[in-house]
Amino acid sequence: MKYEKIIQNLIHNGYKVSYFEESGEAARYITDNVKGTTVGFGDSATLESMNLAELLSKNNTVIDPSTYSGAEFNEVGKRALLTDVFLTSVNGASETGELVNIDGTGNRVAGSLFGHKKIYFVFGTNKIEPTLEKAVWRARNIAAPQNAIRLGYNTPCAVKGDRCYDCSSAERICNTLNIHLKKMKSVEAEVIIINENLGM
Repeated sequence: MKYEKIIQNLIHNGYKVSYFEESGEAARYITDNVKGTTVGFGDSATLESMNLAELLSKNNTVIDPSTYSGAEFNEVGKRALLTDVFLTSVNGASETGELVNIDGTGNRVAGSLFGHKKIYFVFGTNKIEPTLEKAVWRARNIAAPQNAIRLGYNTPCAVKGDRCYDCSSAERICNTLNIHLKKMKSVEAEVIIINENLGM
C-alpha cells in the first residue's frame, strides 16, 4: 500500500484515515459524508483548490473566513470555531504520525483542537516528511514562505522566498507552531491523504 507507514501510524495515534489518489475523489467522499450540519474552515490553499466550501454549501451551512480580511475576518473566524464540523489542512505531516501547523492569527490551529464534533485534516502527499523534525522544518521553511508570498505579505521569507528568517515583521504568519502528537480527546478526527501536490 502507498504511504502505509504514515497511515498506520496515524491510525495508531487515534485518527481515522482515508486515502485517495486524486482530489476530486476526496471531495466527493467529504461531501457525501458531511450533510445537514454547520461547517467551519481554517485557511487552506488545499481546501480552496478543491472548491470544498462551495461544494459543501449545497447541503450545509458553511462558514469560511478565508474570503474576508481585518475585523470581518476575525468575526467570521470566531463563528467558524462554533461549527459542528471543521476542515483544515496541515503544513507538514510526519511518517511517524504527527501533524504540524503554523498559524499567524490562530483561528486555524484553534479550530483543529477543541469544540467540534468532527475535524477533517485534508492534505496532499507533498506535505509528508519522514520525521517530525523534517515536518516542522517543512512547515517553517517551505509552507510559511510560500503562504506569505501567496498572501502578498512583505516578510523577509516572502521577499526572498527561500526560508524562514524568524523575523519580527508585523505581517509575520509564524506566530504559533502546533504539533498534533495524537488525536485530541473528546473529538472525532479524520485525516484525508490525497496522492497529489496540494497547497503549500
